[in-house]
Amino acid sequence: MAAPTARDAVLDTVDRARATPDHPLPYRELGLNDEEYARIREILGRRPTGGELAMYSVMWSEHCSYKSSKTHFHHFADNLTDEMRAAMLVGIGENAGVVDIGDGWAVTFKVESHNHPSYVEPYQGAATGIGGIVRDIMAMGARPIAVMDPLRFGALDHPDTHRVLPGVVAGIGGYGNCLGLPNIGGEVVFDPCYQGNPLVNALCVGAMRIEDIHTAHASGVGNKVVLFGARTGGDGIGGASVLASATFDADGPTKRPSVQVGDPFMEKILIECCLDLYAAGVVDGIQDLGAAGLSCAWSELAGAGDGGMDVWLDDVPLRDPTLAPEEILMSESQERMMAVVEPAKLAEFLAICARWDVEATVCGEVVPGDRLRVFSHGEIIVDVPPRSVAHDGPVYQRPLARPADQDALQANTPRDLPRPVTAGEIIDTLRTLIAAPNLADTRWITDQYDRYVMGNTTLATPHDAGVIRVDETTGRGVALSTDGNSRYCRLDPYVGAQAALAEAYRNVATTGARPLAVTDCLNFGSPEDPAVMWQFAQTIQGLAEGCRDLGIPVTGGNVSFYNQTGDVAIHPTPVVGVLGVIDNVTRRTPSSWTDPDLHLLLLGVTRDEFGGSTWADVVHHHLGGHPPTVDLAAERALANVLIDGAHRGLLAAAHDLSDGGLAIAVTEAAIAHGIGAHLDLTALQHRDTIDTFTALYAESTARCLIAVHATHLDDVHALAAEHGVPCVSVGRTGGEHVAVAGVGEVSVAELSAAHRRTIPAALGE
Repeated sequence: MAAPTARDAVLDTVDRARATPDHPLPYRELGLNDEEYARIREILGRRPTGGELAMYSVMWSEHCSYKSSKTHFHHFADNLTDEMRAAMLVGIGENAGVVDIGDGWAVTFKVESHNHPSYVEPYQGAATGIGGIVRDIMAMGARPIAVMDPLRFGALDHPDTHRVLPGVVAGIGGYGNCLGLPNIGGEVVFDPCYQGNPLVNALCVGAMRIEDIHTAHASGVGNKVVLFGARTGGDGIGGASVLASATFDADGPTKRPSVQVGDPFMEKILIECCLDLYAAGVVDGIQDLGAAGLSCAWSELAGAGDGGMDVWLDDVPLRDPTLAPEEILMSESQERMMAVVEPAKLAEFLAICARWDVEATVCGEVVPGDRLRVFSHGEIIVDVPPRSVAHDGPVYQRPLARPADQDALQANTPRDLPRPVTAGEIIDTLRTLIAAPNLADTRWITDQYDRYVMGNTTLATPHDAGVIRVDETTGRGVALSTDGNSRYCRLDPYVGAQAALAEAYRNVATTGARPLAVTDCLNFGSPEDPAVMWQFAQTIQGLAEGCRDLGIPVTGGNVSFYNQTGDVAIHPTPVVGVLGVIDNVTRRTPSSWTDPDLHLLLLGVTRDEFGGSTWADVVHHHLGGHPPTVDLAAERALANVLIDGAHRGLLAAAHDLSDGGLAIAVTEAAIAHGIGAHLDLTALQHRDTIDTFTALYAESTARCLIAVHATHLDDVHALAAEHGVPCVSVGRTGGEHVAVAGVGEVSVAELSAAHRRTIPAALGE
């Protein structure tokens, strides 16, 4: 006789729940507290069934419900101007935001986290992070056209970083390359604060005609609910929703079976199938299946619709027939989508799926009323108001408290740190910084990604922003950058968040694209810690007010809490993605020069600002003081110079100044094509009243290095003056060295070798 399986257990029906009100259920093990469980009983007027408990537990998790963060989101709405609203076609609340980029084109983009799964199982955690964000873009009606990957790991020399990093990179490359999507940018940051909680954030951008936008809703009584794509298995049960809603203990990962398993080839077919379905006009509403699986898709579709929904669990295709109803409802198996289809269009819908060899099954129907009912073996095992599951979960006003060490941290300024004084010390600082893990060449990572597949990439890593063509006829395209500096945010989360926004905005502008919209991934420690919630609240306010001042809206994003081991949280890490539009990608500006004898100009003002700087971190292992001042009006003016200069063909190169300051920007640009630079800082030092060290290594914001042909020099100076942007000559390109007049020089070859060997050497390559 075969061993009993979960399917053989007594079915916990709604009738049984009514008849056994005191039957114990493992709600605490599923992440619900006593008050939340009592609230579920109040909503239902009885105890929940096992299936209902499964749905509420995953949908009321921190990852899915935003129960600790949503009370702060009003700042985004409060700071929207009419101009910002006009830029958005779809905003916060849908699978991804959508903006109008002109000529009838829309783009949708979003960044999300897959942090905890990627620590537990690096390859699959990162791979399914890419898969999930791509499906969010698909669900808006778009063709995905590019991905990006902002990554943060522990110390580069730590053994566990050597476990996590290669697996994460292989997972991103393996999944994204198989999909045929170019990876056009991102970040790689190393810091001990991420040792037990690496951050694996993933961004995807897609394009569509405006009339092809789709949203997640189930409307129209009698419409069919169709599940299509991969079969449902036991992988990922409670995966992202549970893993991302709990703190790891100090003993490390223990939840390996919860991580999803991806199949990029299935997803590639699913992309093409969805696009054919959209083109045929047979989709009324659509939702991807990611975190919380069927529980999410059914409840969100029904909750956003105008009726109820009946669904039949027995019709869900399974890879594992032994799964219990609760497991089917919680499974986060990948490569699945759900559509709402009018009966008259069902045959064509199924025929298109069959043509792509995509399994499609009618598993439900939109019905009158306002209930979501799930049937199994002819019995009702779920009968809930769908909005109570998907939209009306608990909302917490978590206590806020300024961290006890915040004042001391800010008082510990870097002003008393020994600074390089002699010419040799200043040049040696360049040698040290260019080889530091956070400034080192990342090609060991990015060479594992295909950056140019599909043939529409016009800029990618290591340029300041990625640029991708959307319209092959006109050349219209978009630029994207993701940025975040957790050292700044630890010192001042309000200013640090605005610094991240400003840097991403500036990076997009360096290409010549006009910044248009924002997505964010907010990575923090436990929301149950008042100090973490203070950091979070300050970050939200800083971002919202910064977006208002820059005139670009937040269209969506993600909150990732519980990024901590025991009681040690990561630094607050808001990762900000900015998208801009460029009329013709052939006029984009690269970050590095390809010609000698170009004039190098510095736009913006340099101040003695080293709080949270790369120099303080790398040379002195110091974190303290205040981050650099953020002047968003200056950022807008700078962006106007860069955009107008690109449009008029005045700029040969533009590189933003951020980590490591002017010295690192010049060196990175020189290394790219082996063409050096000779700097003369006399005019800059005189104008800004700064010493040589400050001129080279300060991290003041709202600055950019530009390279200009002599024939355009007067026009650029006039353009900068027109926009009120300070502009000063700092040197010329050419030669085989990075040289600083009166200080010294170092060969580009030496700098390049040091820059490139850090990460491979640490990983034993």
